[in-house]
Amino acid sequence: MERKIIGRKEKVSLPDLGLHLVWAKVDTGAYTSSIHAENLEVVEINGKRVLKFQPLLPGHKSFTGEAVTIDHFREKKVKNSFGHAEVRYLIETTFELAGESYSAEFTLSDRSSMRNAILLGRKILRNRFLVNVCKVNLARPYRINK
Repeated sequence: MERKIIGRKEKVSLPDLGLHLVWAKVDTGAYTSSIHAENLEVVEINGKRVLKFQPLLPGHKSFTGEAVTIDHFREKKVKNSFGHAEVRYLIETTFELAGESYSAEFTLSDRSSMRNAILLGRKILRNRFLVNVCKVNLARPYRINK
């Protein structure tokens, strides 16, 4: 499989979460990918435990205010950017980048103090992409590669 070249920041879509062309930071130093989420709660709907949350921050151009409900989730212990272990919810969803669609795992965390609401880590990048840290937005699907 040929690896696509992407930049240090790319616009990604997560259609299952209703997110389209949101800027994501590409971070080869992070193992796990992450999405900003607020108002996380586990609720029971029709006898089934589901995770309910709002992706992105109010004020973000792609913020809709609508809650997303996911029925396949688990908890995972991860190290945050300061090296401290914390428990986060982990979901599997579809993301679109460089004109392709992939299934990948994302943890849900508070990224309100970060510049980008989505972070793409090594686990997603491995065997799919090469990162050119000098460029941004190389993966736009309308780009003509020669």
